[in-house]
Amino acid sequence: MRDLYNLHKFYSNGKSSKKLNNRRKSFGYQVLGFGSGGAAALVTNDNGLFGYGDTSGHVSMTNKVANTGVVATDTTGVGTARMSLAATQYGGDKAIFGFGIIGGGGTKTAVTNLVSNSGVVATDVAGVGTARYGLAACSFDSQDKGIFVYGANSAGTYVGTSNIVSSAGVIASDVCCASELRYLVCGCEFGGDKGLIGLGYGPGHEWQSITNMVSNTGVIASDVSFTGTGRQGASGNSYGGDKGIFAYGYMAGGLNTSSLVSDVGVVGTDVSGVGTVRDTPGGCEYGQDKGIIGYGGGPKNMTNLVSNTGVVSADVTGVGTARAEIAACSYN
Repeated sequence: MRDLYNLHKFYSNGKSSKKLNNRRKSFGYQVLGFGSGGAAALVTNDNGLFGYGDTSGHVSMTNKVANTGVVATDTTGVGTARMSLAATQYGGDKAIFGFGIIGGGGTKTAVTNLVSNSGVVATDVAGVGTARYGLAACSFDSQDKGIFVYGANSAGTYVGTSNIVSSAGVIASDVCCASELRYLVCGCEFGGDKGLIGLGYGPGHEWQSITNMVSNTGVIASDVSFTGTGRQGASGNSYGGDKGIFAYGYMAGGLNTSSLVSDVGVVGTDVSGVGTVRDTPGGCEYGQDKGIIGYGGGPKNMTNLVSNTGVVSADVTGVGTARAEIAACSYN
């Protein structure tokens, strides 16, 4: 299994401590907290999609997730094979994969691939913004828009930028983030119309237990610390329509710890681990109010379902090609 503690050394030039390498269900309810100001429509999707990743080389295949949480066999890959990318929803029922590492030399890219509301992945779209890897993504504005945040660039330097995805799937240019730079972060949605970026590995060579809220207009807030295990390479997804979860990851070894995110973006204390310890799995929603976490370092291909109350299930036998540093999103 790739040692993620040393992943920054593998891809960096080593010159600085900052170097590394349509079925929709809507409800009305009052949102409290950051960026609130009225009722948010909770928009969730029926199906999920795992895509790309690393086996003994970079791949581009995908695996669909049914609205019952069943993972399908491999679908032939479309677009540039890569790993350590991110994915998010946009337009209410569609999704996008973006950025990552390509080629044996660790080249970074900003290429993206749109996903239709039937789960079909489109060919490459030329990259916009800083090419990077180890970034996070989530949706906001009731899943109408998305955002890619943080990561490390081609020079191996931590990146404090974000790129908003419009409701038509168009990536905007870089916007600076005034917060702790880090990579191997994760993201999820909460509160119906906001997002949360969390965890990661910082420039001082430390695992972070901080989060940054993404408002319903895509503005990233300053750092908030929480009580829980700091780690890198965790997965993130929403559940229950308005809550989220960060799960698994790496902190001096693989973990299976999870942390629940409330409907106002507060991260709870550690929840005892369930399932196989691993890093860099993907996480997404399915069945409109549940989640699934799958694949990961090893590489592995088992999955773990997340109930609509945030309970993580035991391992489900893997389907499809085992791979690490994968991305996942929901659609439909």
